[in-house]
Amino acid sequence: MSGVGFRCDAGVRSGVGHLVRCVALAEELCARGVPVVFLGEVRGSDWARAQLSERGLPLVPAPGQPARLAGLARELCLDAVVLDSYELPDGTGAALREAGPRVLAIVDGDPLGQEADLYLDQNLGAEHRHFPRPAPRLAGARYVLLRDSVRRRRRTRSAGPVPRVLCFFGGTDSAGVASAWAGALRATGAAFEATVVSPEPFEADGPITVIPPTDRLPDLMAEADLVVTAAGSAIWELLYLGVPTALSWVADNQLIGYEELVGRGVAAGLGRVADARAVGVLARLLTDPAAREEHGRRGSGLVDGRGRERVADALLRSAPS
Repeated sequence: MSGVGFRCDAGVRSGVGHLVRCVALAEELCARGVPVVFLGEVRGSDWARAQLSERGLPLVPAPGQPARLAGLARELCLDAVVLDSYELPDGTGAALREAGPRVLAIVDGDPLGQEADLYLDQNLGAEHRHFPRPAPRLAGARYVLLRDSVRRRRRTRSAGPVPRVLCFFGGTDSAGVASAWAGALRATGAAFEATVVSPEPFEADGPITVIPPTDRLPDLMAEADLVVTAAGSAIWELLYLGVPTALSWVADNQLIGYEELVGRGVAAGLGRVADARAVGVLARLLTDPAAREEHGRRGSGLVDGRGRERVADALLRSAPS
């Protein structure tokens, strides 16, 4: 192949989940000797920008108009383009396909009007849900895209009586909820030690330590007895590691994943806001190790870590050689 382009954005408003899963697929393609280039912007997040620079993945500014993006793909001699964004104009996929490259669209249920040669929906249970497009689709947890930094980790449970808690809401906390959930943990009155990841520092005391976004997140996840987070892309990393998780959601597109995960019992449901009910759920998880570990047990094995290999196989088969 001449190369694969990834059209995705990352930033404070849009979060970094799209970028992270594209990086995972890019790692797989690079390991196979396929050149990759990222097309888009990284706005206001040094951590997100570093995910590309540290891996040597080039970033090229992408024009917004579909026709001009298709022209850039031709200029770069791309055989395929991966689309992963909620902000793309209608017709982006169609323009790229007409220009020659094959298109893989990574979606979360709704294809948002984009045409593609191949779709990927890695959400749990996606294979059982109706999809409005006739093109081939890779659906379900078999196709979860995980980064190298996660795939090489193994969970290390603590032996002490005080549970270790990790609280984070994506790489940018785009909804600004980290401090509220830190308050909910304090309101339980239970013993714990927590690390809260937040791009915006806030006052914390006692058992809570606030840190900025970090590349150590896979380590922190693997070391945690409980993770409090939203039903975004990071949940697949947690399922792979088998870490007990308590879920909220911060965007409407996360609700379908939240309901599937909580409904299957692979995560505890906190609801959308840090209210009294959520505090009660957290108190139970902090004080009942068996209940906590049951969620981790149910989730363990749903994600085998080879999803990106399956996606790369399908993408390379569909693109011209």
